[in-house]
Amino acid sequence: MSETVHNRIALLRAEQGVTRRDLATALGVHYQTVGYLERGENSPSLDLALRIAAFFDVPVEAVFSLTPFPRVSDQAGRPA
Repeated sequence: MSETVHNRIALLRAEQGVTRRDLATALGVHYQTVGYLERGENSPSLDLALRIAAFFDVPVEAVFSLTPFPRVSDQAGRPA
């Protein structure tokens, strides 16, 4: 079972002004690990996924999904 785990790590980092290095330090991982996760080259362990969600103070489902997240540009202009 090698499903791709999609994520919004880069989007959340950008929204909160957090660098890869800052996030990695807070999580206790190498900054390249954050890059691998963002690009979908690696999937996080359950522990790491939960710690990432906690760092951004959002539910894990807001960060990770087995299906692609809709693009922000696809949602632009839609009524709320």
